[in-house]
Amino acid sequence: METTALYRTELLQVAAAVAREKSIECDEVIDAMEQAISKAGRAKYGHERDIRAEIDRKTGEVRLRRYTEVVEEVVNDLTQATLKDARVRQADIEIGEFYYDELPPIDLGRIAAQTAKQVIVQKVRDAERARQFREYKDRVGEVINGVVKRNEFGNVTVDLGKAEAIMRRDETLPRENFRNGDRVRAYIYDVREEPRGPQIFVSRSHPQFMAKLFSQEVPEIYDNVIEIKAVARDPGSRAKISVQSQDSSIDPVGACVGLRGSRVQAIVTELQGEKIDIIPWSPDVATFVVNALAPAEVSKVVLDEDTNRIEVVVPDDQLSLAIGRRGQNVRLASILTGWDIDIMTDDEESRRRQDETKQRSQNFIDALDVDDVIAHLLVAEGFESVEQVGFVPVDELAAIQGFDEEIAEELRNRARAHLEVHEKELEESRKNLGVSDDLMSAEGLTSEQLVHLGEQGVKTLDDLADLAGDELVEMLGADLVITEDEANAVIMAARAHWFKDETADSEGSEDA
Repeated sequence: METTALYRTELLQVAAAVAREKSIECDEVIDAMEQAISKAGRAKYGHERDIRAEIDRKTGEVRLRRYTEVVEEVVNDLTQATLKDARVRQADIEIGEFYYDELPPIDLGRIAAQTAKQVIVQKVRDAERARQFREYKDRVGEVINGVVKRNEFGNVTVDLGKAEAIMRRDETLPRENFRNGDRVRAYIYDVREEPRGPQIFVSRSHPQFMAKLFSQEVPEIYDNVIEIKAVARDPGSRAKISVQSQDSSIDPVGACVGLRGSRVQAIVTELQGEKIDIIPWSPDVATFVVNALAPAEVSKVVLDEDTNRIEVVVPDDQLSLAIGRRGQNVRLASILTGWDIDIMTDDEESRRRQDETKQRSQNFIDALDVDDVIAHLLVAEGFESVEQVGFVPVDELAAIQGFDEEIAEELRNRARAHLEVHEKELEESRKNLGVSDDLMSAEGLTSEQLVHLGEQGVKTLDDLADLAGDELVEMLGADLVITEDEANAVIMAARAHWFKDETADSEGSEDA
């Protein structure tokens, strides 16, 4: 590179050409050139000096200057000067300002020119990466079209024109094989900056990819007349999508299927034959779950909102259809609805109800010292525990057919007597186990649960506070069931005294 070349307008022309090619601002290229020339200047005049190059944006002329900062006390005499010395050169200069000396143009030798080129290339690459990040960071959630550039062990690099995207192996569909030059459509699910530059991550297996394809194929979804409520996918095999119409005159399922299946078929083809169940969404959970389990028929559903579980009863001949191959149908329905689904047949449900009825009746016979007729009457009326019998109003018990107030009062007294004896037994067990009084005062747990924890080594409030929510749920087991949210609330209440102690300690140290 000749020295005279630095003073010609060709420099600006080169900068403009590079800016057009890389789709970045011309000023960013010129800034990179200035930094490169500054680096070459420091190599000639000393790396410790503050050497700066400036390129005139109109003429292309390069000025090389050595800057000196005005300071109160000089630490580095190569880049700093006192106010007294500086005012010899410039009378009105103040502390914190700079003065400069013009330097002669440098003759860039081969090594200096190569160094300058590397700086320019790196700065231009950085500017290009910054441009890519700015352009794509707000495009997360879009479907893009690109061309396969490389396929390395299933990880596909997609050329988007002005940028490259990465589609990892687990984000492609099973049995999908891309070759260089293939056109591909994918969903941008993440854009983030990494040490090697901004990375654009795309996917064909993401649930929202299918949702976006429906938005492109179904005008009613694009116009927000039909809303996609949820999507569940087993990529390349089967999917379920729930839709709701904002216009009662439009059938959401029919609109998504299209005339003779034309709309949904276009999506199935794009997804390599993935079967799609289009489900009408319902605000009623039971109805929605029944719809989601299609094509299986459902006899009955039982909701448990505390544990977010739903029991679904199906005819014997519908069990395999409801579960699906390898549990696929019920798994997708569970993801779609957000509920844990337990499936059983009519026979299984009947046997379970008989077992529960028998067990509850036996509990009443043992606890209340009654015959099986009275026990069965209590179960039939919905009583599940001795506690319910002990604290129900007398008139409700007396209203049961075959009971009167005298029988009701006697049942209530027997129930309360049984509970008192049971409580004394738990208290005795607590003392024998060494469960502390502070643990017995823990909020959210019954005496029976606390004794059960004591048997497993949890004997103080600190022992309880040290547990995680899932640990507490596991310790209590199925018989003394507690949800994870309830367990977390119990543990946070047990930890409250830690924070009180910390507050007291901090206030004590402030007083001291």
